[in-house]
Order: sequence, then C-alpha cells, then structure tokens
Amino acid sequence: MNFYEHDEPSNSKESSSNEKGSVWQYLAFASIPLVLVLGNSMLVPVLPDMQDKMGISRFQSSLVITLFSLTAGIIIPVSGYFSDRFTRKAVIIPSLIVYGAAGVLAGLGAVWGSFPILIAARAIQGLGAAGTAPIAMALVGDIYKGPQASKALGLIEASNGIGKVVSPILGSLLALITWFAPFFAFPIFCLLALLAVIFMIKEPAKEKEAQSLKPYLKQIASILKSKGHWLLPAFFAGSITLFILFGVLFYLSQILEEKPYNIEGVRKGLVLAIPLLCLVITSYTTGAKIKQNGKLMRWLMNIGLILMTVSLALAIFLNGNLYVFIGLLSLSGIGTGLLLPCLNTMITGSVEREQRGMITSLYNSLRFIGVAFGPPLFGWLMSISHITLFTTVSALALAMLALVFFFIKPQT
Repeated sequence: MNFYEHDEPSNSKESSSNEKGSVWQYLAFASIPLVLVLGNSMLVPVLPDMQDKMGISRFQSSLVITLFSLTAGIIIPVSGYFSDRFTRKAVIIPSLIVYGAAGVLAGLGAVWGSFPILIAARAIQGLGAAGTAPIAMALVGDIYKGPQASKALGLIEASNGIGKVVSPILGSLLALITWFAPFFAFPIFCLLALLAVIFMIKEPAKEKEAQSLKPYLKQIASILKSKGHWLLPAFFAGSITLFILFGVLFYLSQILEEKPYNIEGVRKGLVLAIPLLCLVITSYTTGAKIKQNGKLMRWLMNIGLILMTVSLALAIFLNGNLYVFIGLLSLSGIGTGLLLPCLNTMITGSVEREQRGMITSLYNSLRFIGVAFGPPLFGWLMSISHITLFTTVSALALAMLALVFFFIKPQT
C-alpha cells in the first residue's frame, strides 16, 4: 500500500507551506484530541466518589464513560459524511460548542444529584465528541502529505496520550474542591480548543464538488471491498487497543483506593499517569520516525503487540507488587504507542480527500466503541477474579497480534 498516493497537490506553493506546518497549527490540532480525552479520562479518578455521593453502583458509574463513548461511536460516521460533503471545520466547530455546553449540563446533573440528567448530558457530549478528533485526523490528511502527515498524526496520538496523562492528575486536583468540579472545568478547555481551531487552522479549499449520498456510499463500499482485507483488521486493532487501555485505567483507578494500597486523590492521579506517560513519549517518537516506511511500520506494530501481550500475561501472576504491576502496565503503554501512530498513518493515507472523512470516522467509531465497553466489561471481569480479567485481555492482545501479523502488510 502506497501512502498518500492519491494526494498530489494542485497548488505547489500552498502545499509547500502546509508541508512545513506552523507551530501554532500543530498546537491547534493537538488541542482537539486533548480536549476529547479530558472529557472522559478526567472523570476516571472521581468515579468512586460519584458512586458514594450519588448512591449508585460501580456499573452505573462506568456508564458515565460508556454512554458518552458509545454515543460518539455511533454518530462518528455521520460526522465523517458531513465533513466530506462540506468542510472539516464546519463539523469540528459546532461539535466543540455542543461538547462544552453539555459539560455544563452534566455538572448541573451532578450538583442536583440527578443521575438521569448526568447520563443524558454525557450522551449529548458524545454527540459533540463525534465531530472532534476523528474529523481532525481527516483534516491532517488534507493539509499534510507524506512524512509530515505521519509526524502530525503522531502528534495527535501523543496529544491523546498527554490528555490521558494529565487528566487523572487534573481530575484528582479538581476533586479536592468538590467531586463534581471536573464537569465544570471541562467547558473551559473546550472554549480554548474552539478558538484555536477557528484562528490557527487554515483548511485547504475543496477541489471537487460534493457527491450526493448514493454515489458517495458506493465509493465507500468500493474502497472497503478493495482494501478491506487490511483496513478492517486495522480498524479492529485500534478498537481492541483502546478497549484494553481504558479498561486497565478503570481497573487501576478502582484497586488503588482499596486495601492494601489505599492510594487516593492526587497520588492516585500520579500513579495512573505513569503508564500513560510511556504511551505519550512512544507515540510522538513513533510518529516522527515512521514517515512512509512500510517495513518499519510493520515491525513496530508487531513489536508493540508482542509487548502488550507479554506484559498483560505477566500481570496475571505479578499483581502483588504494585511497582512491578505498574511497570508491566507501562510496558503495555509502550506497545500501544508503537501501534496506534502506524495505524493512523496507514488509514489516513489510504484514500482520497473526498472519502477520507468517512474512512477515518469508521476507524474512530470502532475506537470509541472499544473505549465504551472497556470500563463495564473490566468491572464485570473484576467481579470474577484478577486472573480471569488479565487472562482474557492478554488473549485478546494475542489475537490482535495474529490479525495484524497476517493481514496488515504495508509495502516498503
């Protein structure tokens, strides 16, 4: 597969300028996945407090993450279609507005002690989230080409990881004020991202007139038919990776507050941040190094999945020592950081601009669904046993390794 083979720019001067990229534009792109992650991960540390204050079960608290992600996962393909038909920013900007406003409503639901209002607001936030980071990924593919695109996509994945690193700490700090403070802090970050998108990102003009729905869907079907042998495994690899990542975060957040650890508040946020920091550093480095080297991407994806499988399998037996356990989860984070930027680069560069929004949206839709099912399924597996939980997820990682090894073979 030859990445970005479709995207020969018509205006060489404009392309050259975009290839170089501005620091401000990079920061604007980074703010979109960052704000997306903050809206979810910042709540992970307060879930036990939410259970206590609102009188809800562990399963109900997990729905705060799950319903948001599930709604986003369902709506993302619709956002992708609109971004292909109109423009990327025409979808991203109103999505950020809805995302932030629903955060205020969720905060009010928490203040009033109304779980139905809180859950409804989180679903509305999911609607807004559908038009943020997934569409930003397509916009990166529109603006940057070749090695610069893989670098920008690596930055987006790293920003996603930075959000995961910062959010537990930030959520824990805000919870010192009151447990529902993270809900009200989030809209401020949305506003900053909104301003960055409006003023710092220059979207290239569309070169072709938008197609009507029927021929557009035929083209998408044709792409999936011709490239589905590797696209679909790539989609599922991203989904399972995020399922494991968010499930492990949920698991770690729960056990740290229990005996014998008794780690709460900011200390818990710092512990949660350790494996995520490994993910961030690896994601950014991977995105900067892979460029269009298909052979390197294949090696890194398989090494990343081997690291995930081995570390999760060892966690079955080595959970008694917290330091060793965090080390294993950090190793899994490194594996995730090797895998995701490669998948992002391959998927984003595999199609033309006119279909890129839908293809990246289908990919991100499955990623969101993975995030949605992580916390509740991990919570259920926790109720059985630690061994059952990590046996299951290590087997999933092994199955994903086989899928990637046999079906995803980028050309040199």
